[in-house]
Amino acid sequence: MPLLRLAIQKSGRLTEESLELMQECGIDFNKSGGKLKASAYNFPLEFLFLRDDDIPEYIADGVADLGIVGENVIAEENGKLSAPVEIVERLGFSRCRLSLAVARGVEYGSVQSLQGKRIATSFPNILQGFLQENGVNAEIHEISGSVEIAPSIGLADAICDIVSSGSTLLSNGLVEVETIFRSEAVLLSRPNLPPAKQRTLDNLRFRIQSVNRAKHNKYILLNARNEAVSAILNLLPGMKSPTVLPLAESGWSSIHAVVQEDTFWEIIEKLRAAGAEGILVVPIEKMIV
Repeated sequence: MPLLRLAIQKSGRLTEESLELMQECGIDFNKSGGKLKASAYNFPLEFLFLRDDDIPEYIADGVADLGIVGENVIAEENGKLSAPVEIVERLGFSRCRLSLAVARGVEYGSVQSLQGKRIATSFPNILQGFLQENGVNAEIHEISGSVEIAPSIGLADAICDIVSSGSTLLSNGLVEVETIFRSEAVLLSRPNLPPAKQRTLDNLRFRIQSVNRAKHNKYILLNARNEAVSAILNLLPGMKSPTVLPLAESGWSSIHAVVQEDTFWEIIEKLRAAGAEGILVVPIEKMIV
């Protein structure tokens, strides 16, 4: 398969999780500190370690074929790129939100409260689009880094910044008042890759999907009397259908199934009520459908 170049943030919140995902996909490589390039040993992939804001343009220019960035970065940069790029896979990690925040104690009723106010942000394009949609005319101050101190030093009346836990806002005396954009890590690509490179990308996406699908499901094994099997099967959605095997003890069966993590505890309680015993829960490493 032809080599693909994958751009990854060289340092920051996305770096560790991006590299961990590649390892979970069975891709081995050596990332030594300070290096800006690394090659996989067992997959046609070369890593480029770049500033996250630069990654979309490197893809647009054709220097990189793929990139992993926060969705907020592509939303902010997309209109300024020299050529189109596209999201080919949502990766499910580094979830965050871009939110408006004001100083604690400041009265805020709705986004209309920001009419004529000054807002500091590192994401002026996303913010401008949101304000225009809501008919608000505000003064946007574009700054990089330490956005949260802007109200306390008199630079702005509000800020628009990335929020994960909200602890940074709290420590700076700010209150989150409006979410304007939700983001997660995404895999970007140039449209219309050559067919041979597209096959390599399809192979990589297949591995990513198998890994991420496994993270959201649990494999469960349980024992039940035969007379309870029918009721239990009605509670167990599976990839196709649960597996039922006879136990050595007469009148008992073992049932195996895959359960989605977001409904796991609710289903477990129902299974116990239906007669399930000896329930084992096993993590899934890969899930291929």
